[in-house]
Amino acid sequence: MLSQLMAENIDKMDRNILKLLQQDASISMDALAERVHLSRNACWRRIRQMEDAGVIRSRVALIDPAALGLGLTVFVMIRTNMHQSDWLETFARVVRDTPEIIGAHRMSGDLDYVLRVKVPDVDGYDRFYQRLIRQIPIADISASFVMDDIKDTTALPTDLAT
Repeated sequence: MLSQLMAENIDKMDRNILKLLQQDASISMDALAERVHLSRNACWRRIRQMEDAGVIRSRVALIDPAALGLGLTVFVMIRTNMHQSDWLETFARVVRDTPEIIGAHRMSGDLDYVLRVKVPDVDGYDRFYQRLIRQIPIADISASFVMDDIKDTTALPTDLAT
């Protein structure tokens, strides 16, 4: 409900600003304002409002994983028989505290969780796997290794109608 309310308040100008910031968050305010045809101050106010509302959560640098020796992406599918609050809290803590896990999602359907993991190689995945199963009981775990990134982006589609 809250996200729907925020989406209704984001106009075409805000969407243009968001699109450009997703392409390059280091763009100067002057260049951004010129690209969206606003004054510098009006552009800054809109960005500030979107930051205050939580629409813009942060501005980050996107790093090439291979440059850090993290060339393997693994999707880890987890099924559990444990649904008690203490298990869920422990699982969430382990996920937050494990740097190799760069995405974690609770799922509907046959799977309980899907993790997106970045590791150097298959041996790195095995080390990650061994640490994970020592920290928390899991009924079933399987992994799929990414062979080729056809599309891998952080940019959200700002042009879709709400």
